[in-house]
Amino acid sequence: GAVEGRPLGGAAAALAEGTALHRAQVSVCLPGYPKAEPGESAARARFRRDRAGAHVDGLLPLGGDPGRRAAAERHLWLLGLPLTSAPEGAAPLVVWDGSERIMGPALRAALAGRAPERWATFDIGPAYRAARAEAFARCPRRELAGRPGEAWLVHRFALHGVAPWRAGPAAPRAVAYFRPAAEDPLAWLEAP
Repeated sequence: GAVEGRPLGGAAAALAEGTALHRAQVSVCLPGYPKAEPGESAARARFRRDRAGAHVDGLLPLGGDPGRRAAAERHLWLLGLPLTSAPEGAAPLVVWDGSERIMGPALRAALAGRAPERWATFDIGPAYRAARAEAFARCPRRELAGRPGEAWLVHRFALHGVAPWRAGPAAPRAVAYFRPAAEDPLAWLEAP
């Protein structure tokens, strides 16, 4: 709940009030992002380049197979706090505007009738891929740039990722992300 020892302030603090925040996940991108990772398939590299590696947080590969997904983690929301000033096109956050209205119902349908304690082992991959394809087709892609002192609040079911670095040479782009856990799995799934 703090960056460099300074607690959150402003609207971000009001949002997080009463919420247990974990240590932030820090995303740092350098000029040239994304580069192929060791052992990465050509299809996966293209997806990161062409679709910004679009995903919904917490829907993790099941058994190490990226084609199979499970609702393994449940987050209330995603809060991004830019830590550095970066030029436009410096690997910005990408959000498919309105995608939560497609992804949420698809997840509810895929998990309907299943006990929450089994969600982390149940494959929702087909429903996830179909909803993601629909979001790509129907939802505008928005790139978000930010400066220190600003914040992004992303819906927990919104499709998002990181666009390739298109800016020229520059200092790294860094963002701290907070994704607090939802305690009640049914409320996580059913809430708008």
